[in-house]
Amino acid sequence: MRRPVLFAFAPLLAIAACATPQGPIEVTRFVDPSGAARLGQGTVFVESAPGSYDGLEAAPYKAAVAAELTRLGYRETNRADASQIAQVRIDRFTETAEGRRSPVSVGVGGSTGTYGSGVGVGLGINLGGGPRPTTGTQLGVTLRDARGGVNLWEGRADIRTTDKSPLADRTANAQALAAALFQDFPGRSGETVQVKAPE
Repeated sequence: MRRPVLFAFAPLLAIAACATPQGPIEVTRFVDPSGAARLGQGTVFVESAPGSYDGLEAAPYKAAVAAELTRLGYRETNRADASQIAQVRIDRFTETAEGRRSPVSVGVGGSTGTYGSGVGVGLGINLGGGPRPTTGTQLGVTLRDARGGVNLWEGRADIRTTDKSPLADRTANAQALAAALFQDFPGRSGETVQVKAPE
């Protein structure tokens, strides 16, 4: 009688071993009250933040930010004609079960705008082989006035993934972080919220 029960649970155990629980995306935003009326309209140019990595690996994140800004009502243009500049920073690192961290190729670490690093600890559990290393990704965006350089809005979105997560794919990761970051834009200044990551 026990054998059918064991066989019945075997597929479930196999699925559990392959599945990776996906944690939420943590989002924090700051809004300059004096510039709030200008958000979500006008022209914008998307660029990498000063001092940050600007290679091919950063391209999906800049594209995802540009798509979200367009959805919100901005019109993307060249830098000379832009009324606002969106500066994008990506910081990625891997973290082992022992807590050791090492940078991934995108990002130079440090802070995003006025934020701290915002890093935390997260572990995806592999039932077949113990804790897996996680990859942490932080997408930071600052919207600045193109003429005066004043920061109108700043935000960051953080997520932890394992290599088994669908969001380990860079494009999917970028789209998920950008969508979470600009959800309910501009958001409440100083508030940190958790946004459910796509399955």
